[in-house]
Amino acid sequence: MEHEDFADEIRDLNLSFLVLAQRMVQRDPIAAAVKLGLEAETVRWIAALSPAKLVRMASLQIGLPQFRFDAEVLERMAGEKARDELTANLHAAILAHGNPRKKTKQAGGHHEES
Repeated sequence: MEHEDFADEIRDLNLSFLVLAQRMVQRDPIAAAVKLGLEAETVRWIAALSPAKLVRMASLQIGLPQFRFDAEVLERMAGEKARDELTANLHAAILAHGNPRKKTKQAGGHHEES
C-alpha cells in the first residue's frame, strides 16, 4: 500500500480555513473571535494578513483548523441529540470554558494557540 501524505489536501484545507477566518474577522471581529475561539490580538493579526502570507501559512504540513471540543462532545455532536439542545449545550460549554488552549508568545508578536 502506498503511503499518502495528503500535502495538497492539507494545503487546500488550510487555505480555505484562513480565507474564511480572515473574511469573518474583517466582517465582524467579535463574532469571529467567539466562533473561531480566538483572542482579540489574534483576530487583529489574521485580519491584517496579506494574500502571500495566507498562502505561505496554508503550505505548512500541519492542519491549522483544530477541534475545540474533546472526543465526548464531538461524539454527541455526531449523534442523534436534538439540534437545539446540542446548540444550547455547546454555547454553554464555550462560555464556561472560554478558550482552553494554552497560549504561547510567538516571535511575530502574536499569540498562537497550541
